[in-house]
Amino acid sequence: MPYVNVRILEDGVTAEQKAEVIAGITEIMVRVLNKNPESTFVVIDEVPLENWGFKGKPVSELRKQPKE
Repeated sequence: MPYVNVRILEDGVTAEQKAEVIAGITEIMVRVLNKNPESTFVVIDEVPLENWGFKGKPVSELRKQPKE
């Protein structure tokens, strides 16, 4: 029973996009690892921008900075 956990930023991802990610990951698990899609679980966790850090700062803060 494979369980795949995907974490993404809470950043306007649509239900359709999430469905495509779930279908794609399931297909890869079937094709590459010969897993049964009937028992393959894919969970998407959306993390708020202020809870995701990069380069020592929250992404919400980094996005406010001018691009170099």
